[in-house]
Amino acid sequence: MSEKTAITPASHTTPPATFSHGVRKGNILQVAGQVGFLPAVEGQPPTPAGPTLREQTLQTFANVKAILEAGGASWDDVMMMRVYLTNVDHFAEMNALYDQYFEEQDLKAPPAARTTVYVGLPKGLLIEIDALAVLD
Repeated sequence: MSEKTAITPASHTTPPATFSHGVRKGNILQVAGQVGFLPAVEGQPPTPAGPTLREQTLQTFANVKAILEAGGASWDDVMMMRVYLTNVDHFAEMNALYDQYFEEQDLKAPPAARTTVYVGLPKGLLIEIDALAVLD
């Protein structure tokens, strides 16, 4: 049996509860829901990348990518992503940002993805993304 390893990149704050930003066991890496917080600054609370969906989405992608890389994975290893938006009106903009971002990543094949509206994020946060990666 392979051991389960918690992953928290240096750029991320310590989670506010007992969970990990990512967990790897064997060739499976689960990235917990990430939001658009800027890289952690010691002694300061987490800060959103900005008030816009664009700013928060791009930072959220960067945060997910940091966990993937810390766990030995890349976007090409991601099998499934789940995107949670706080506003149904953001679907079209998020899809455009998603398409542009992943076109720039030059993926062999895009991951499966699901987007839903979720209203439980902390005030001011517009998007959350989690990912499941399977490494070779």
